[in-house]
Amino acid sequence: MTQGSRRRTSRRQLKLLAAPWRGPFSALSAVILIGAIGYRLTEGWDWGDCLWMVLITISTIGYGEVETLSPAGRLVTVLIVVGGLIVVQLAIQRVLGLKDAGYFRRLQEFRIHRMLESLHDHVILCGYGRIGQEIAAQLQRDQIPLVVIETDPDRRDVAEANGLQVLQADATLDETLLDAGLERCQSLVAALPGDASNLYVTLSARGLNPSCRLIARANSDEAATKLRLAGATVVVSPYVAGGRVMAASALRPLALNFMELLAGSDFEIEEFQLSRDPLHLMDIRGRSLAELELGRRSGALVLAIRDRSELIANPGGETQLAPGQLLIVLGSKPQLKRFQDLLGEAVDSIETMAG
Repeated sequence: MTQGSRRRTSRRQLKLLAAPWRGPFSALSAVILIGAIGYRLTEGWDWGDCLWMVLITISTIGYGEVETLSPAGRLVTVLIVVGGLIVVQLAIQRVLGLKDAGYFRRLQEFRIHRMLESLHDHVILCGYGRIGQEIAAQLQRDQIPLVVIETDPDRRDVAEANGLQVLQADATLDETLLDAGLERCQSLVAALPGDASNLYVTLSARGLNPSCRLIARANSDEAATKLRLAGATVVVSPYVAGGRVMAASALRPLALNFMELLAGSDFEIEEFQLSRDPLHLMDIRGRSLAELELGRRSGALVLAIRDRSELIANPGGETQLAPGQLLIVLGSKPQLKRFQDLLGEAVDSIETMAG
């Protein structure tokens, strides 16, 4: 669906939302107009006095008559009161009927759609189960813009109670992903309970936005393989991830505590993939970290450098940069941005490891 067609759909939705109110407003306008004409014909007042008399009669304010009414004017007043009561009764019935028909829910969804049209660099979370709730809580702590797609009404209510923007729709549909702003998001997380559903979401998202970062949940090794073939950037198994965390807690508790501390801070760890094109590395190729002064000029810290299968932890100032290396860097967002600017076109891609 193109941007133009989505605008036309939005206008049609707005017309549908306005349609139930046309009847009551038309009836009220007719009562006011006919009442004003009635006073004009029977009393000969100017239009301002006629409209004022109609308004204070319908609203039952009763400030007093503009002038003493004639018998014909009193009859007009009676007809205005009766007509106003009928219109009010019809309006009340219409409001109650709209509530039962889910009109106000559709109105809220329309408001969310309008808000999503202006949202950029956000995260789309498909599924708000136990895992989805943990993901959303972490993203909220980091103040990352988030849109949740959920079909279950109860989970939708929980997400809205937690202050999240929710689309109650099927995440496997292309239209739903486009409504959630897939073309403008920074990443999508497929955390639905079924592997087949996550596979559908991944296939749809990769086809609609080839550059989007896709994180998918897998409940089995076979599903993980298929999700990677479908285009998932990262595949996570809750059972494998849970096992690794428990093992790390037993073997490397300090490292795990550091990552948890990092998650609650303003610092991030990013991976800077250097280009393999020698032309892009003309300014830095063969130069050491000490010569480039990346740490001093940016404030970021180079934790490690991966060169093919070799990992250089805590590299010294004499370490030279070369094409294809992966730099693992710690710093705040401004520091990491300065680090990126210093490397310039030598950077081929950037991935956030933690934050």
